[in-house]
Amino acid sequence: MTDTTVRRDQSEEERAEAKAEESEDETACPECGARLESDTERGETVCSECGLVVEEDEIDRGPEWRAFDSAEKDEKSRVGAPTTKMMHDEGLSTNIGWQDKDAYGNSLSSRQRQKMQRLRTWNERFRTRDSKERNLKQALGEIDRMASALGLPENVRETASVIYRRALDEDLLPGRSIEGVATASLYAAARQANTPRSLDEVSNVSRVGKDEIARTYRYVVRELGLEIEPADPKSYLPRFASDLDLSDEVERRARQLLDSAAEAGVHSGKSPVGLAAAAIYAASLLCNEKVTQNEVSEVANISEVTIRNRYHELLEAEKDLEV
Repeated sequence: MTDTTVRRDQSEEERAEAKAEESEDETACPECGARLESDTERGETVCSECGLVVEEDEIDRGPEWRAFDSAEKDEKSRVGAPTTKMMHDEGLSTNIGWQDKDAYGNSLSSRQRQKMQRLRTWNERFRTRDSKERNLKQALGEIDRMASALGLPENVRETASVIYRRALDEDLLPGRSIEGVATASLYAAARQANTPRSLDEVSNVSRVGKDEIARTYRYVVRELGLEIEPADPKSYLPRFASDLDLSDEVERRARQLLDSAAEAGVHSGKSPVGLAAAAIYAASLLCNEKVTQNEVSEVANISEVTIRNRYHELLEAEKDLEV
């Protein structure tokens, strides 16, 4: 290595050190060296320890208007909604309002109403110009409907929409129904987000049968290479306990029963929904918050026979471990 190269490396290191020192100086108080904080209400940068005002009259990058509720905020805002995968056009298109009123809130004349109706019709046609967009619009509407019926959060709906779009892009739909692939996408997204729903629950709100959902789900997961872990029985416990109005103590006891079952190897090959329902039933009896097998069966959507069988297995597994 030549002297010139060494000098160049040294100068680069010195510049980097100087830059790091400058950045530290910008975030540290020049008086006491404590951390600086930004006071957005007063437009000042102040020291968190000694209160020294380092900078004042900063630029306010927020809106120039104030709003006191969500309706007023939406009314005054001059930007559109954020883009989302839950709409076939990702929310980038324009919608024509249905109120039939002008900018001042006055009702339109009959001629103007007819004109606006024609514009709405053509706008809707232009939003779905080809078969792929029509397919997406129908499928994403199905996903939103089923997710609402199952009480799934928005992140699950977004993930399901992305999975369906991938299936559509990779030509996985020929020979399968739109509703079937949409339901399978939602089922897979719920399991990925650790908010699973059983196949029976999903089939109850879907327009396709349980067998078709299971078959399409396996196909979509295999072809798209989705990484989905086996459903954990404990992920069903909060929902079951909430629906049955049981205490946190019952839920904790049910988790202990499932941990004992996993340690004893009882859970292998068993339905996670059945194990969760049996654990909730057993825990409620142990905590003197009795619920009937019929009530648990209705909430979990499984038979009372399954609950009885799993219930005895869970208690025996815990007893064997204690011995």
